[in-house]
Amino acid sequence: MDSLAREMDVATELAWQAGRITLRYFQGAFEYELKEDDSPVTIADREAEQYIRQQLERAFPEDGILGEEFGEKPGTSGRRWVIDPIDGTKSFVQGLPLYGVLVGLESESATASPTSIAGAAYIPALDEMVCAALGEGCWWNGDRAAVSTVSELSAACICYTSSRSFSAQSRESSWSQLSSRARLVRGWGDCYGHLLVATGRAEAMFDPIINSWDCCALVPILLEAGGTFTAWNGDTTIYGGDGFSSNGHVFSEILTVIAN
Repeated sequence: MDSLAREMDVATELAWQAGRITLRYFQGAFEYELKEDDSPVTIADREAEQYIRQQLERAFPEDGILGEEFGEKPGTSGRRWVIDPIDGTKSFVQGLPLYGVLVGLESESATASPTSIAGAAYIPALDEMVCAALGEGCWWNGDRAAVSTVSELSAACICYTSSRSFSAQSRESSWSQLSSRARLVRGWGDCYGHLLVATGRAEAMFDPIINSWDCCALVPILLEAGGTFTAWNGDTTIYGGDGFSSNGHVFSEILTVIAN
């Protein structure tokens, strides 16, 4: 594979700049609307995505673009950028700092699903940037990032986004078993929980409900950090409708629990 250093750098810069846009509104007075799925959307979501899309169209005019707020623009290159301008809009609306800007890139492959090949995830309110591209490593605020070496759930910290999502997907039993086996369970949700795994601060993160724009950027980040990002069936995909990340060492134990 050719070097993806430029793509990683562009994703990183755009995530950072879009994050600056969101901070203009964070913890301020703004209105929000509810979309058809009852999730909120704000002016910050829209302005951030518009900025990213405009810059991508200039930098990579042949690539497609898919964003949560403005849909899909087809491309001709066999590559598509996947954007979530604010991952964790509910946290953003609440004034909580654990929301992120996600810019990911996927490429067509011989498999059934395209492959996520580069991505950046920026947490504006905490000024944390994690970025990666296949073959280029994973980087956390400029330093190399790596998952932890914890090898058993009994010693692991695991995270989740919303406890309600487990019951909504009939996964209460699996979650009960996972959480009872773990050393520490915390609701550090949305993309931030997955970044904690990639940077060695947690061992697993669970999302029973997830969209492609929520995780395209996360796949290369987890893989290059030495971990995993898969659907709950263990397949590496952003189209499974659910997902979890791990440090790799506890992956098999997690799958065993989930399968029971």
